[in-house]
Amino acid sequence: MNNSYVIAVVDDDVHIRDLVEAYLQKENYRTVGLGNAEEAWNLWRTSPPDMWVLDIMLPGMDGYEFCRRIRQEAEVPIIMISAKDNEVDKILGLELGSDDYLVKPFSPRELVARIRRQLQRWYKLSGSGDAAAGLSHPARIETGGLQLIPDERRVFWHGEEVDMTSKEFAMMQVLAEHPNRAFTRDELLTRVWGDDYFGSDRAVDHLIKRMRKKLEHVPIEAIWGHGYRLRHEGGDAHDEARASD
Repeated sequence: MNNSYVIAVVDDDVHIRDLVEAYLQKENYRTVGLGNAEEAWNLWRTSPPDMWVLDIMLPGMDGYEFCRRIRQEAEVPIIMISAKDNEVDKILGLELGSDDYLVKPFSPRELVARIRRQLQRWYKLSGSGDAAAGLSHPARIETGGLQLIPDERRVFWHGEEVDMTSKEFAMMQVLAEHPNRAFTRDELLTRVWGDDYFGSDRAVDHLIKRMRKKLEHVPIEAIWGHGYRLRHEGGDAHDEARASD
């Protein structure tokens, strides 16, 4: 992984913003500094960055609302920074889709380390690191009317292609490779977010909810008190998805 990523730093405190940008630029990241979420949203629409460092308490639209809007469209990494150290605020940020949460005042070096970790996770999740990691995937996964092509990261439902973010695709791949298997939320967190993810398991519920909106009739079932499974009427609980060459 190289450091050619563009990181947007959104904070109305110019001193914090400049400090964070200086540390990131020292590590050869490119940065964009923004003072409010409205400017950030315009950047997202015109020239989206690879990652967001996002203050919660912003003038106008706050960081929570901005994070929610981004998560409706993409899985780009987001680290929230805030003077709020209440556990409820942290959980809210993580449930809205933030990948990490850092309380002010913080060490800029710690923030840089967390940014590096999130980008490494994203690099792996997006598929760019598969060859280097020696990973292999079936050429095609089919179950019911669902078809996935892992190497191309494409999803089809009864022949119609559906756009999915990287996390949505990763979740669907886990479920489709094991139809009728019941996964716990913790298992899905580990497989999709990584074993070092420490946020709430509600992140799984929010991701599944977004997937259901895109794939309205795909039979992803909630298992009360446990997790989720992809139901497939054509087989039993031990069926595996069909892999084609």
